[in-house]
Amino acid sequence: MRVVAQNVLEAKLTINNQVFSSIKKGFVLLVGFTNGDDKEIVNKMANKIIKSRVFQDDNGLTNLSILDVNGEILSVSQFTLYGDYKKGNRPSFINALNPSDASNLYDYFNEVLKELLGKEIKTGVFGEDMKVSLINDGPFTMIYDNKELTK
Repeated sequence: MRVVAQNVLEAKLTINNQVFSSIKKGFVLLVGFTNGDDKEIVNKMANKIIKSRVFQDDNGLTNLSILDVNGEILSVSQFTLYGDYKKGNRPSFINALNPSDASNLYDYFNEVLKELLGKEIKTGVFGEDMKVSLINDGPFTMIYDNKELTK
């Protein structure tokens, strides 16, 4: 499992030129799954993201979690996080989890985030062509990879 987390001042996701989801201050999470990912991994990832102190305090130090800033989350499925360029210039996505299992884990991830955050999680629609626009705060972007969480 990989998640790219961007601190944002605001973000919106559109589908077919219609705003589907939007948030103010918080995270845009781009979420991808690979073979072997399961609910245990999802739980670890969600907890790490919620507890990460990556928002600035009054002194400009990254000491605050999303809970501390009462932030929101826009979670977007992103199988391309497992694109592989080892052979040629066109990415292979054989390392991405099959769509059915990935969709189930994505839904579960969002439920865990909702429980930990204590409020609704905004999402896109799994498998849809979506457009995300955002104002990145910082910019501050973190990459969470399950392989790094389980060392």
